[in-house]
Amino acid sequence: MKYEIKYRPSYSLLVVQLSPGEHIVAEAGALTYMQPAIEVKTRKREKGFWGSLGVSLVGGQSFFVNDYTATAGVGEAAFSAAPLGDIETMDVAPGKGFIIQKSAYIASEEGVDLDIQWQGFSKGLFGQGLFMIKVTGSGKLFINTFGAIDKHTLAPGEEMIVDNFHLVAFSDSCQYQVTKFGGLKETLLSGEGLVTRISGPGDVYIQTKNVREMADWLWTLIEPRVQAKAR
Repeated sequence: MKYEIKYRPSYSLLVVQLSPGEHIVAEAGALTYMQPAIEVKTRKREKGFWGSLGVSLVGGQSFFVNDYTATAGVGEAAFSAAPLGDIETMDVAPGKGFIIQKSAYIASEEGVDLDIQWQGFSKGLFGQGLFMIKVTGSGKLFINTFGAIDKHTLAPGEEMIVDNFHLVAFSDSCQYQVTKFGGLKETLLSGEGLVTRISGPGDVYIQTKNVREMADWLWTLIEPRVQAKAR
């Protein structure tokens, strides 16, 4: 499959060229355009297509995806995500998987398995609405971020501490521990909340912007108008 990531790093767009019979799977709603040679089908992630995959996320939501297949010749399709930011390509291989935010997933090739019921990351304690997916198998995985991507490669035993709203993905070869930021006082007053201590070997992908902080900033602009209309 040929692909190109255009307009990096702020307004990234993933453009793929599919030969007859080739297909790619993408998050529902990620499509920006496609050519008529491509056929699309919507489904839940379930057993039978790429193996045993979870269906339900915490909170009862279902993980819907679209299968895009070139059926009438070569076809082009493009994908993007709501956050303003970058798109990164990750090569998944046997023994080289990743753990990613569910919100970071945009698309993947056949052979990449996404376990969305994986409970190995502190069972959702870690991130106030952030849910992680364990990625295994073989193929290319495309993730999107809010802001630019800051990649760190950790040597064996090397550590770093990452705010959970900035943590996008890391190699499954890494060791990790979700913890509070400092003591109770620091957790309540620092604005950091929960963090993840990650040790190598492996890669860590961080997004430079924080969705929660952006939402809080927007609310400071909206709140006065809401209060004024309520009077």
